[in-house]
Amino acid sequence: MLAPSRGKVLERALAGTNAAVTLPAFLVPAFQKPAPRRQFSNTSSRSSKLGRTPISIPPGVELTIGEPWVKKDPTTYLKIQKRTVTITGPLGKLDLEIPMFIKINHDEASRRAVLSIENSEIKQQMEMWGTTWAYINRHIIGVSEGHTAILRLVGVGYRATVEERPRKAQYPGQKFVCLKLGFTHPVEEPIPFGMKASTPQPTRILLEGINREEVMSFAARIRKWRRPEPYKGKGIFVNDETIKLKQKKIK
Repeated sequence: MLAPSRGKVLERALAGTNAAVTLPAFLVPAFQKPAPRRQFSNTSSRSSKLGRTPISIPPGVELTIGEPWVKKDPTTYLKIQKRTVTITGPLGKLDLEIPMFIKINHDEASRRAVLSIENSEIKQQMEMWGTTWAYINRHIIGVSEGHTAILRLVGVGYRATVEERPRKAQYPGQKFVCLKLGFTHPVEEPIPFGMKASTPQPTRILLEGINREEVMSFAARIRKWRRPEPYKGKGIFVNDETIKLKQKKIK
């Protein structure tokens, strides 16, 4: 196959001659137009099943859509326009940044919100359609009902308490989750601001908050001290987490 520069020169030379020119057999594929590539799927693109579902806004919750503003992307250093959606409820207030191609049709009379996108052929917009719907719905549940996580301590001597540590507190009234997990010292995890923790039982920890991401992130920080192990089934389990036990290795 000829190089691109030589192929262009040969094409121009052949175009300038009116006489019929016969190409060698090995050069014919180089001058033929490539066949169109076969698509992976011939089915038409469908709208997001989750994104097109209306979001119900309960009484006492207000949804406010802010004006566009410019944010600098930390990776590409490009200036991207975004909007801030503020969700206010009885338990608090949460903010969510959404891209400009996400359109929110907020009907205050029927207390419903419908999300749409500009172009359903663009993959990024289709991906963010359902994701944004899930974030807004999760924030609405958080400011109205709240999110919870239950941690179970399974193991001999495992105990948990919620105590104050004035010298280590990062804000006034901060409490710490103190864990006894078989180490030579107790483990102390500071409770993030705006979140509540309690111990209904010595082996149970109840976490409450309006932001589900922060609640589950704090639960993961506690769980990392004793991850469930598959031989004795000991460890810290979050919510309905289970583990399949393995047989002991017999030498």
